[in-house]
Amino acid sequence: MKVIRTQTKHAEILANYFAVNEAHFKPWSPAVPKGHHTVDAWHRRLQDRQDEFDRGESVHFIGTDITESHVIGSCSLSNIIRGVFMACHMGYSVAERYEGQGYARKIVSCAIDYAFKDLKLHRIMANHMPQNDRSAALLKSLGFKREGYAQSYLLIDGRWEDHVLNSLINPRQK
Repeated sequence: MKVIRTQTKHAEILANYFAVNEAHFKPWSPAVPKGHHTVDAWHRRLQDRQDEFDRGESVHFIGTDITESHVIGSCSLSNIIRGVFMACHMGYSVAERYEGQGYARKIVSCAIDYAFKDLKLHRIMANHMPQNDRSAALLKSLGFKREGYAQSYLLIDGRWEDHVLNSLINPRQK
């Protein structure tokens, strides 16, 4: 598997990734309008992501097969804040067919490494719904600490859902 930063050339494989995994991601994802995951929509979104990257606001990664012909999983570092906070939020997903095989861990680990070494951030925040046992286990295995519980935190699939709040502190900056 290769972990790479997304580029506009990945529009087709990302559109396919989300189309194939739509039902799998639905319980954990915000509702999106029809056409949100078309190739054209992904091309525009990837251009927006490039602009955000250029401004230092976000970085988006995908794990692909060696030929970059399909996406195994994704990880995003968003809401990057500098100054006295030096933090970001992290979100991630893995294709249903690759669950439980360690791919999410590899992709997320690469993003963490980038956040701490390249961006020199102090804190990564990653939150999950209480019933998402896989996400809780992944974060715990990577050293994230539970910091709290937020009621009605995010609008997921049309409902306000509670979330467990977690963070990882850069070990080089403790």
